[in-house]
Amino acid sequence: MKLFSNPGNQHTLKVLITAHRHGVDLEVVTTTSSDCKVPYLKRNRLPVLEIAPDEFIFSANNICRYISSEGSVNAGTWDIKVGEWVEWESTRLQAALGPYLSAVYSGGKSNADVLSGVLGRLNEALRNKQYIVGDNLTVADIVLWGALYPAFCKTQDLSASYPAVQSWFRGLSSNESFQKGVTAVTAGKKADVFKEAILAQPVKTLAPDVHVGGDKPSRAAAAQAQENHEETKEEIPAEEIAAAKATFLKGRKALPKAQKRCHPVLPQPNARNILMTSSLPYVNNVPHLGTIIGCVLSGDVFSRYCRLRNYNSLYICGTDEYGTATETKALEEGLTPQQICDKYFALHRDIYSWFNIDFDHFGRTTTQQQTKIAQDIFNRLHANDYLLEDTVEQLLCEKCNRYLADRFVEGTCPLCNYDDARGDQCDKCGKLINATDLKNPKCKVCRATPVVKSSKHLFLDLPKLEPLLHDHLQKVMAEGTWTANAKLITNSWIRDGLRPRCITRDLKWGTPVPLEGFRDKVFYVWFDAPIGYPSITACYTDQWEKWWKNPQEVELYCFMAKDNVPFHSVVFPCTQLGAKDNYTVINSLIATEFLNYEDTKFSKSRGVGVFGDNAQSTGIPADIWRFYLLYIRPETQDSAFSWADLVWKNNSELLNNLGNFINRALMFLEKNFDGKIPELKLEGEDERLIAEVNRELKCYVALLERVKIRDALKHILNISRLGNQHIQASKPWVLVKGNPQEKLRAGSVISLAANIACLLSVMLQPYMPDTSRIIQDQLRAPPEVNVLTEEFVCCLEKGHQIGKPKPLFSKIEAEQAEEFKKRFAGKQKKSEASAAKPSPPAQVTVAATTPATVSNTATPASGPTTPAGPATPQEVERLTGEVNKQGEKVRKLKAEKSEKALIDAEVKILLDLKKQLSIALGQDPNGPTQQGKQKGKSKKKGGKK
Repeated sequence: MKLFSNPGNQHTLKVLITAHRHGVDLEVVTTTSSDCKVPYLKRNRLPVLEIAPDEFIFSANNICRYISSEGSVNAGTWDIKVGEWVEWESTRLQAALGPYLSAVYSGGKSNADVLSGVLGRLNEALRNKQYIVGDNLTVADIVLWGALYPAFCKTQDLSASYPAVQSWFRGLSSNESFQKGVTAVTAGKKADVFKEAILAQPVKTLAPDVHVGGDKPSRAAAAQAQENHEETKEEIPAEEIAAAKATFLKGRKALPKAQKRCHPVLPQPNARNILMTSSLPYVNNVPHLGTIIGCVLSGDVFSRYCRLRNYNSLYICGTDEYGTATETKALEEGLTPQQICDKYFALHRDIYSWFNIDFDHFGRTTTQQQTKIAQDIFNRLHANDYLLEDTVEQLLCEKCNRYLADRFVEGTCPLCNYDDARGDQCDKCGKLINATDLKNPKCKVCRATPVVKSSKHLFLDLPKLEPLLHDHLQKVMAEGTWTANAKLITNSWIRDGLRPRCITRDLKWGTPVPLEGFRDKVFYVWFDAPIGYPSITACYTDQWEKWWKNPQEVELYCFMAKDNVPFHSVVFPCTQLGAKDNYTVINSLIATEFLNYEDTKFSKSRGVGVFGDNAQSTGIPADIWRFYLLYIRPETQDSAFSWADLVWKNNSELLNNLGNFINRALMFLEKNFDGKIPELKLEGEDERLIAEVNRELKCYVALLERVKIRDALKHILNISRLGNQHIQASKPWVLVKGNPQEKLRAGSVISLAANIACLLSVMLQPYMPDTSRIIQDQLRAPPEVNVLTEEFVCCLEKGHQIGKPKPLFSKIEAEQAEEFKKRFAGKQKKSEASAAKPSPPAQVTVAATTPATVSNTATPASGPTTPAGPATPQEVERLTGEVNKQGEKVRKLKAEKSEKALIDAEVKILLDLKKQLSIALGQDPNGPTQQGKQKGKSKKKGGKK
């Protein structure tokens, strides 16, 4: 990765310390403060981290966050407290440091009192503490120390009045990573090296309502910050302001006419025809929040954006219903595969509908169209000599009397030793594997150890297709939109050399293979499932080929999580290209990283995390869920859902920023102007605001064109902040009580605010469709405003009557979030009493080679009052492995001196597992804990260690 920085940039200090701390090598490229490295920014931002070609991070604090998660050394987790302090540094500390550093380094008069508030707050937080968050060094320490370094080394007695800060600062100064960072930035020139960079930077001002703990600015401080804001605004060329004003005054007539959508939507000549798919979710479970943000919600945002831009677009999705995942779920629930498909198709459809995912068509793969198209593609591949026949070593479960397809096998990954890998892919390292390569393989149904047997199968000849794929990818990666991880994963597959890929399975539930000698087999799900996109489109319209066999006029965008990338960038394109039937092959691939839940993974079996059917039960509106998931969308790295953070984002960004701006403007309009838009007579500050809004709008459009969904959302919030600042600075509540000229000025301010609210309602449509509609209802906005251009225009003219304003958002109390956190914490968080008496695992019996016959036997929910009888050796072995794994985790946390609360939580899980093992061994789970030699003897008695 390349880091672009100008000499002496104090923010680069934070980045280099973080990189050294986490063992990340950066190529530092020296540039100038005027050299813009990010093509879609209007002005330069340094430092800039280039993580991949055309992929940039241009906030020093976000660079630190990215590096801390990418690095090989874990110096502490990025939790909500770390995030709060990093935000505080950006908004509060820098606002105070900016004027001070500018004065000190310019040789002017400086006043250390301007730092008293922030240093006093920091001193209080560091009292009797070595680090700012918990007992470990985190990125928060690095960011705060790096920000203060230019001030403390220039004015050495500055910290004397703040002993806790002084002790903390000196302690970190002796750390090797901090010393290396200072050496790299200063090159032995000490403090003076920062002068040029500091004086070249715009002075940052205090942002209201951003605080940590009780550090909330007073009204006087907010007013002073507003005055400072007027003096430190970035210069905007007069030509840009004049152009923005001229376009604004053209009004609605400057907007193109919205295209009417009529179904079926078909490609049109001389139009931008965009076909969108999101990866088809399996029907073997309820989708969780990670599934929703990883594919269907991301696709929905882009689909709604395309409609606003008058692109001719079609959004297709559905459920993937064939394969081992369905058979496995059918066995678990004692249903037929078709019954499972019907049940979960309806469940998925209803969940996505509640989340306002607006597909043009949501279908399924268990259709005649799927069989017809899949078999046609197969026959074409066979006729074009792109198939191979070979014998495959497979796992046979002699107890179940069946070959075990990949998802019927679990074991230890041969590559990374993860002990819960599937037979087709390891969830930890992401590598594709063969079931026969698993260590300690177990049948998922009966837990017996399978044996290896031979079976004849068909393979897609990927090496032979590689030249066709290479030519296609070279073109679309240059012209389309591919996320960095999509490029990386695809290129790594090709770099390692493609190998023939098996496309048949010994199953009953799937699309039949139409070839003699293989008619007792079905297609492998990763050959069959992507063909679901055209087959679902064929269920939507019999003219489906106009979308799927029209690469000259159609752009194909695919949305998914990163684990699905190779099947959409390599396997499916090879399938289409090999068919030689003019298929529309992928142009843009948008892949997210993974979303975790709090500090762990989502798990339906353990009850951990919020799943699609839980969200509605919280009473939190769907739009709030959409907003938060999109705000934390894992675009460049894994992210985590946090209840505390959801509360923070709802109450600050939605309630206090966006909702506050729109509601205060419309309430003022109703109260003082009878709800009618008054005359708008623009003054200099209004014209400047229009130009600023234009800049934000242009960035929003540019980012969504490149499918930077999370980043584009921030520009909506920036516009509402600008609106709030304008109202606050103009004080219309004072002006409206003055003379006629002042009242006219108040009307102009509020008329402009109402038009900004109208623009926001349009920009919000892809993200929060219900909120967008409510705002437009309150504005009584004409329907023709719902077209998005790159220019802000006046849509609500003088005399326009608005509706009844009402608050848009409600506060979420911390107590509510804490209750939700407990509710969705999972089984491991249950009370000690419940944990002491767990129910033994259900025993599953399956009739061989016939529809599943499932019998579940379990003890009563209250658990046994005396030790239960010994379980199977396989169950004992499994639990022993779990105990050893959890014990190692606890030992590691203790060795790293992690927070006590975290250690205690993991110890509770360990104790629960030990009790389950005791029950499995036929021992008293409430008996004395066995340790040391006694424990070792007990293991020998049990037979297996």
